[in-house]
Amino acid sequence: MARLTYPNYPARCGWNVMLPPRQARPALEGPMSVPYAVIGAGYTGIAAAWRLAELAPGAEIALLEASVVGEGSSARNSGFLGRRVMPKEPGDRAAERARIQSRFQAEGFDWLEERIRTCGIGCNLTRAGYIRAAATEQGQAVVRAALEVARSNALGHELLSRADLERRIGTAYYGMGLYLEDSYLLQPAALVRGLADALPSQVILYENTPVLSLRRDGKWRIETPGGIVLADTIVLATNGFITRFGYLKSRLVTIYTYAAVTEALPDADRQWAGEDTDWGVLPSHRLGTTLRRVGADRLMVRSLYAYEGELETTQVTRALRQRFERRWPALSHVPFDYVWGGTTALTMNGSPWWGRIDENAYASGGCNGGGIVKGVLLGKYLAQLIAGQGDPGELIGSLGLANWIAPEPFRTVGFHVASAYGQRKAGMEM
Repeated sequence: MARLTYPNYPARCGWNVMLPPRQARPALEGPMSVPYAVIGAGYTGIAAAWRLAELAPGAEIALLEASVVGEGSSARNSGFLGRRVMPKEPGDRAAERARIQSRFQAEGFDWLEERIRTCGIGCNLTRAGYIRAAATEQGQAVVRAALEVARSNALGHELLSRADLERRIGTAYYGMGLYLEDSYLLQPAALVRGLADALPSQVILYENTPVLSLRRDGKWRIETPGGIVLADTIVLATNGFITRFGYLKSRLVTIYTYAAVTEALPDADRQWAGEDTDWGVLPSHRLGTTLRRVGADRLMVRSLYAYEGELETTQVTRALRQRFERRWPALSHVPFDYVWGGTTALTMNGSPWWGRIDENAYASGGCNGGGIVKGVLLGKYLAQLIAGQGDPGELIGSLGLANWIAPEPFRTVGFHVASAYGQRKAGMEM
């Protein structure tokens, strides 16, 4: 297979670099034959392998990771997660759909929380809530609509003024914000590393083991640089890069997004991080900028979107710098310590795609930017589908399935037109 089947990032993941060094598991060397092989050791792949181990306790499971755990896409997100889904709009119908989705969301969150606790994974899971912030009149309309939803569904919340926001997060950039308390923050690289290192013994993790080719010849034949895996059943847990194996090309697109974390703020500048010790800000427009306080003395800014390929590093750094300094002009002297990119998979209707893609082949992709809990949940249910356990109908009815996306070149043209329009509409929310 000539094309790259995994993201080859030019910059290390800042979340991972901030952690103590970890010893990677050895790469695959030589041939092996297993009942199950899972490609991709992110949240979905780990959850699928873990659940398969529970359902087939005598079966050996190969888990293949192209790079090292902590450097893949799962570690490159902003670290927001929750156990409840907020309705998209007021009304009983939206509330009922969110209630069903929240039941599944809670199942995935509880699975994670239990493993964090029982396996002693130090990932700084904190119920800090998050703030939906607005810098423009259009953004404030979005926040007011979210406020109505929070009130009608009895969600714990607080409406914040510009002064409130300046006190809590250290910037007067936003005119209004809605704090929603039932949400969590964590260190995503620490979580995925901890899960990988706590896998059941029958799951054999191979790192630095990219898949070079995949074909079916009786069994599935997976070729890697150091060896070959023959598997009865395979799981593709590589999100947007599932398409590189020839599957779901009409369902998924790969989007690159970018983040930066500052150096530790000098003592004299700590006030600009705000009074809240843990906080996260999500934008009122989907193309806006996400912010976080990282530890006691760092700030994170996440923004920018690129279609199916990386942007140039100096362009990324310049754009993130502009967004950061608009919000904290007094910190223009504080440099970034880390700048990195990561991928997510988007679908046309916002629903994931998961299930059977070929004979004895299964896949899950299309997290649409909410991959921690959703990835875990879908990995778990994918394993149950493989094992013939339970009925996935209610989950599919709740989340939906990704629908058809126009082929190239219409897809690329459509993305760039929609992106340009969205950026103009987002304005200062970016």
